[in-house]
Amino acid sequence: MPIERTVRDQRALRLATGTALCLAISFAAGLPIPFISPVLAVLLLTALNRALTLKAGLVLALVAMLTTGVGLVLIPVLRYYPFPGVLIVGTCLFLAFRFGLQGGNVLIVTFLVIGLTMISAAGVAEFDLAATVIGALVKGLLLAIAVVAVSHALFPEPANLPSPPVGPVPSPEESARVALRATLIVLPTFLLALIDPASYLPIILKAVGLGQQSSTTNARHAGRELVGSTLLGGLLAVLFWCALSLFVHVWMFFLWMLLFGLVLARKLYALSRTRFSPGFWVNTLITLIILLGQSVQDSAAGKDVYTAFAVRMSLFIVVTLYAVLMVHLLEQRQGPAQGLT
Repeated sequence: MPIERTVRDQRALRLATGTALCLAISFAAGLPIPFISPVLAVLLLTALNRALTLKAGLVLALVAMLTTGVGLVLIPVLRYYPFPGVLIVGTCLFLAFRFGLQGGNVLIVTFLVIGLTMISAAGVAEFDLAATVIGALVKGLLLAIAVVAVSHALFPEPANLPSPPVGPVPSPEESARVALRATLIVLPTFLLALIDPASYLPIILKAVGLGQQSSTTNARHAGRELVGSTLLGGLLAVLFWCALSLFVHVWMFFLWMLLFGLVLARKLYALSRTRFSPGFWVNTLITLIILLGQSVQDSAAGKDVYTAFAVRMSLFIVVTLYAVLMVHLLEQRQGPAQGLT
């Protein structure tokens, strides 16, 4: 078997196993916002091909705490001076996305955007809620780091494998345009979360993913990439829920997530060739985890799972369609300007 295919096999197994372990452990342990940990595990496993050392893991957890804590500073501004506060958040989002596009660490950008949006929106409603979200993020990240280390031990990367080539850094003008697009995608969901944080905080997490995914797509493929991955994630969440309903147990939760994760990981690492980009499959997996995690929590709380899922899925679709609209509008605006130049 060629070494390249062996490496991709290992990565697919590592991603599926790590995601399933994180999902099962976080729900079994009763962590606050339990779907956060598997989402972070997906980001870590797809962004890094090496396990983090103990020191690097603790540093990343500290960085996550500091970056998400930025939202606590914005709470008084948003509460007493809402319009300037929203402008500050929008400006900081633009700078964070631009930093990521110009070679900054993707994980740090993700935590910074979450701090600017989820934490500040939760804190406007109740400071204790913001502190709970930060605690959930840090606990989820520590669990994800530990599970990623276990996954790398089970399915290690070859020692002599060369480092992947660094992608080209876009020009400052292109970085600014794409960062503006990502900011415009995230900002409306942040405004909704200011009105009702309890209902719209998961939507912010989805919008952050869309904002980052939109940086690697164009107007021609935006509908297929963004809308397609959201709809597929919703469909897989329904199938997962139906399968889990046959026998409800934490081990079945793990096994079903392992199966669904393997199917998507094979697509992500091109073991099963498709015309979709890796970002499509990552966004599909994250959408599946968020929708499924929220449904499990709704069921445990005695809520109407199907109504809540329908409302949540509708919001996901609306946010995704808005993201596609932003991609088209800004690329159309760029086109005439380039022609004039």
